[in-house]
Parts: sequence; structure tokens; C-alpha cells
Amino acid sequence: MGPKLFSFTKGETTYSLRLFPIGGFCAMEGEDEDSENPRAFNNAKIWKRMIIIVAGAFMNIVLGLILMFINLIPQENLASTQISMFSSGSFSAVSGLQEGDQILSVNGYGVNTYIDFYFAMYTMPVQTIDGDEFTVYKEDCAFDLLTYARERLDKMDSNKAEKADSLMVEAIRTAQAEIAKTTTKDEAYKVFCKYCDKLSEIAGQDRPSTYPTIELRETRKRYRSDMTVLRNGEKVELKDVDFMTLQGDDGKPKINMDFYVQPLNKDFGTLLGETFKETVSVVRMVWGGLAGLVTGKFSLNEMSGPVGLAAAITDVASKSLETNGFGSAVNSIVYVMMIITVNLGIVNMLPFPALDGGRFLMLLIEAIFHKPVPRKVESIINTVGLVLLLGLTAVIAVKDIWQIFNGGFNYG
Repeated sequence: MGPKLFSFTKGETTYSLRLFPIGGFCAMEGEDEDSENPRAFNNAKIWKRMIIIVAGAFMNIVLGLILMFINLIPQENLASTQISMFSSGSFSAVSGLQEGDQILSVNGYGVNTYIDFYFAMYTMPVQTIDGDEFTVYKEDCAFDLLTYARERLDKMDSNKAEKADSLMVEAIRTAQAEIAKTTTKDEAYKVFCKYCDKLSEIAGQDRPSTYPTIELRETRKRYRSDMTVLRNGEKVELKDVDFMTLQGDDGKPKINMDFYVQPLNKDFGTLLGETFKETVSVVRMVWGGLAGLVTGKFSLNEMSGPVGLAAAITDVASKSLETNGFGSAVNSIVYVMMIITVNLGIVNMLPFPALDGGRFLMLLIEAIFHKPVPRKVESIINTVGLVLLLGLTAVIAVKDIWQIFNGGFNYG
């Protein structure tokens, strides 16, 4: 966009490269002004003009599919939404979830891919939970077993500790399944004590003369949700499933995934299927983000413009480069590009003046009333819409720059 650097004409089309690489446009004769040329845009049939208007957004989605496919190719495994195992000290393992559960929804948000699940989890509202709840007590039993195991390992020879570690992890997972079935604090504590003995036995140490006390936790903010899962072929509704909540460096609670999902068998068919499914999930994620802005779930601080996007790409690439090397950094950039292009396609089709969605709405009105919106009225509407969009872009750009100079962005 911006001033023209150079251009050339081929056939009836002029191609140009402009100064600012922040977007592009296609200008057709008769699009913004009346033309008597029978082949001009304004003289084409309405259905043809509609196809032309949606073509740009459609190609954004097509490009998103291609980038998603490229992103998935180098991945060793493709993630499913079925729980394979829980981490030691898992909260969700003792508050409703079980191994083998296939997640169908989180707080009413349908889950078809891991992207759906990720979006539902990381947009989950945090709740203030009473520390004296029975569910919290069960979580403490599970987590304190993990603490007890670490204390036993610390007292062991390094070689013996390495062998004992996997046995302890398996014992804790078994204990978590038993704790989940208890109905009183006394029952949960008996399971806790039983597995303290088991962990001591694995460590080759004497059973404790007194068992650790499960301390009552303070009332604090935690992540909790209702879920629907497929368990043994039947849908099961789960209420108040808790997830491990950590305290971030900024003092805000952060969700910690405390289980692992089953990988999918990777072949060409699965790869192609996941490409389409996960691209649809990204489309849903963008719509969910837009809905969140309208309803107040997300704030202006959580929006980003070109400056913020550049910061996001740089941040994601540098972190991937540090942890997994150049290939991972490239893959991360491709993933961010995929999200951006899908985002652009969807936003551009919103029924807002100056966007293609606004133009499509004008054509829809023309189709219904068999009369086009007067060119002057359409021009005024689009001008006002463009001014509002540019104003919003400027505000977001200032916000992005302010964030960069005040600690930067946190993209996880």
C-alpha cells in the first residue's frame, strides 16, 4: 500500500509494488465509480459481483489451508483430544476426568481438534474457589503425594532414585484414580496414607511413623470448567473439573495443563483431514475472539495491529529458535502467518463499511430491492467506515508501541 514504487501492465491489468508492505488491494473499473464499459464491475450481474467480493476472503482461507498443511508436515505427532495419561499431582484427574476420555466440549465450546481445546482452556474465566471444598482437598492429597515422593527420592542414591522414579509416578497415577472415587475427606486421606506407604516401599525406606497432614488451602482463584466427554462410547457431563493453577510472574493466575493427549497415527489421510479440521478450528477461534471483543470478554489491550503482529512473530520465532532450532522457528512463523491470513479473511468479510463484507451487504440490499444503493450514499458510508477503521488502527498501533516500551508482549 502507499506510494507506487514501480508498475507494469500485462493485458488489461496494471500490477504495482508500493512502499508499505502492510496489505494489498485490487481496483477494478466500475468498482468505486460508474462506468459505461459493459465489462466494468458495476455492469456485471449481481451474483458475479458477489463472487468477486468474497473471492479475496476465500483465497485467504485457501492460503490458510496451505500454510496449515505446511505447518503439520514436519510435526512428529498430531494431537488428538483423547486423554492418554495424567501428570503426577494432577488436579483434573481427581476432579472428574479419566484416562481414555475424549473431550467433546469445555464450558459449552465444542471441541473437535486440539486447537479448539486450547482456545477453550486459555479463554476460560478464572473463579474464586473455597479452599475448604472437598474437591480441593482431593487435589491437595494428590499433589502432596507428589511432594512426598520427591522427598523420598532426595534421600536416595542417584542410580536407585532413577529406577524408583518411574515406579513412583505410576503409583501416584494409580492413587489419583482411587482418590477421585472417594466421597469424604477421611476416605481421601486413607488413600493418601496407603500410597505414602507404597512410595516408601518403592524407595526402600521405612514407612513413616506419622503421616503428613493435609493442610487446608486458602480461598483463591482457580481455573474450573464444566466439560462433556465421550467415555466408553457414552457422553458424560462433568461438573466443576479443576485444572492446576499457577501464579505467574505478573501475579496473575495461569492455567497449567496437567494431562497428556493421545497422538494420532500420522499418514497422508490423517494429515489432510487434520489440515481441514484445524483450519476450521482457527476460523472458529477468530470468530470467538471477535465475539469476545463485542461482549467485553476481551479488552482493547488484547488486540494487536501491524506493530503487535511484528512483535508476535519476532517473539515466537526467537523462542522457537532458542529451544528447538531453526526449523522450529520457521514452522512457528508459518503457523503465525496462517492465523493472520485466516484472521484477515474473516475480518474482511465483516458487514462493516469499507470492508468487503460491507460491500457484500450493499449488493445484498441491491438484490433484495432490485435497485442499487446510490453511489453517493455508498461512498459516504465507506468513507466514514474507512475513517473509523484507520482511527482504530492508529489507537491500536499506539497501544502496541506503548506495550513494547513497557515490558513487551507476552505470547506464552
